[in-house]
Amino acid sequence: MPKMTMVKAINDALRVELKRDPNVLVFGEDVGVNGGVFRVTDGLAKEFGEDRVFDTPLAESGIGGLAIGLATQGFRPVAEIQFIGFIFEAMDSICVQAPRMRYRSGGRYQAPIVFRAPFGAGVKPPELHGDSLEGYLTQTPGLKVVCPSNPYDAKGLLISAIRDNDPVFFLEHLKLYFSLKDEVPEGEYTVPIGKANVVREGSDVTIITYGAMVHTSLKAAEIAEKERGAKVEVIDLRTLSPLDTETIINSVEKTGRAIVVQEAPRSTGIAAEVIAQINENAILKLDAPVKRVAPPDTVLAFPLIEEEWIPDASRVVKGIYEVLDF
Repeated sequence: MPKMTMVKAINDALRVELKRDPNVLVFGEDVGVNGGVFRVTDGLAKEFGEDRVFDTPLAESGIGGLAIGLATQGFRPVAEIQFIGFIFEAMDSICVQAPRMRYRSGGRYQAPIVFRAPFGAGVKPPELHGDSLEGYLTQTPGLKVVCPSNPYDAKGLLISAIRDNDPVFFLEHLKLYFSLKDEVPEGEYTVPIGKANVVREGSDVTIITYGAMVHTSLKAAEIAEKERGAKVEVIDLRTLSPLDTETIINSVEKTGRAIVVQEAPRSTGIAAEVIAQINENAILKLDAPVKRVAPPDTVLAFPLIEEEWIPDASRVVKGIYEVLDF
């Protein structure tokens, strides 16, 4: 089984679906001949032709509108927004038009669109390139939001997203593009949208997280076990909307303690929603209040102080000890 980076795994997923379904189209800024800023679409225009993998003008609102029009005519668009901070020009398409297409048309039309965008800190991106904006997206009814933490999941989740009849926003963390390799099966396979993954079994405390923070949390879990003998369970959400509440609650009922780790600013994001779900469904099973580990409520720090802003393993370990010692 070949080992792939996340970039290669996403590229392979796009290739699989372009081969399988002639209605799949891939487009965005520089995704054609150049293969994208990070070469995620490298070679696809040459292989499938510029009628199916093509560049658009530098206009995110146009990309979103094109995706919706094509979707209503039976195509399955995969629209790349070059960096996450550029989505605001296309928010009407992403968060207003596409998610309510089936509802407002009484089921006559649907919007099987995948919006892809890189995001995330840890590589010192310029302003507006690495923000974590998933909180904006997950408050949109009808829009599914996916965030893989590794190449295997990235390929399987993207194939599932392209085949889904609802719009999906597919978040690709910049730090994970080239920083790790996984064994990734050739050909097609799917990872289900809406299903979290328990990546580390434990009995003393549960960490719920996603994206690059999965790897930070796994490192923290190892430190806590070495220093305190704590058995830490780590859940990779994989899908941020809809949340896999069942997996979260089952784990928290087992461990009695929970920490939620996110890279987005602290307030009103994924962590807040996960904590609300735990309080509504398992508060009497808790031995300590749920802890939230996240950056402060500021914009993503400029590169020179980025490392002070992003949660690291030591901050997660501190959270583990706080809930254990409550």
